[in-house]
Amino acid sequence: MYHVLLYYHFVAIDDPELLASEQREQCETLGLRGRILVAPTGINGTVSGPRESCDHYRQLMLADERFATMVFKVDEVPSHVFQRLSVRVKPELVTFRTATPLNPAHRTGTHLSPREFYEMLQRDDVVVVDGRTDYEYDLGHFRGALRPDIASFREFPAWIDEHLTTVRDRPILTYCTGGIRCELLTAYLLEQGYSDVYQLDGGIVSYGKDPDVKGALWDGTCYVFDERISVDINHTDDRRVVGRCFHCDAPTERYVNCANLDCHKQHLSCELCEERTDRSCSPSCMEAERRE
Repeated sequence: MYHVLLYYHFVAIDDPELLASEQREQCETLGLRGRILVAPTGINGTVSGPRESCDHYRQLMLADERFATMVFKVDEVPSHVFQRLSVRVKPELVTFRTATPLNPAHRTGTHLSPREFYEMLQRDDVVVVDGRTDYEYDLGHFRGALRPDIASFREFPAWIDEHLTTVRDRPILTYCTGGIRCELLTAYLLEQGYSDVYQLDGGIVSYGKDPDVKGALWDGTCYVFDERISVDINHTDDRRVVGRCFHCDAPTERYVNCANLDCHKQHLSCELCEERTDRSCSPSCMEAERRE
């Protein structure tokens, strides 16, 4: 049995390069694969490996006083969901590039448990904001959530200025995959004068594992950044498919990469259209020369 660990923690890191080197050595020794980002503001990672190795990694991290309270989201999988290990140092854990530095360790939106989030979702006065990108939303989202028309997280400030200023006085409810993007998004909203701001504690993946709400009011599946592509969230009888084929608009939850390697665009495609288009996203990609 293998595990996937999803985690983040905002804390001051005096020597990010040293921490990255230590992380690389630990993961290589334990046989873990995945992506780990280290920044002066903390750590953000997703790794997969044998259950015993993941358990040991968690023990090592929690023994470090900087990460003693870090929360790990754990999934069981039959094998690795990453091909290799990547450990990088970056200026930000999530690229946002706001004019004013944000520190979620000091100020961020109110965290809601899955049950609290579920109850607020059903209020008429809340504005529900998906804290991810448009292609993630298209595969699955909370019922009634606004679709951010953005391709990267750093586009959020402009989107907020265009879409949320008229609802500034209403409760703003945010969510994302594991929680880290909402830490920054709600910190930014508070910085911009929004006062009633909330986020789903632990993100969508924790919501889907909660034995009480069982992923209720989530439609579709949740996009994840590994070889699984997506995971199920709604474990109730009220499960709906919201993804639509890029070509024919038929319901689908299949993301594929364009076979033209110069494009490689990830898009939703039903099986019939994948065969009809030779797994291409456009006529020009269908005609492009294939590389071995």
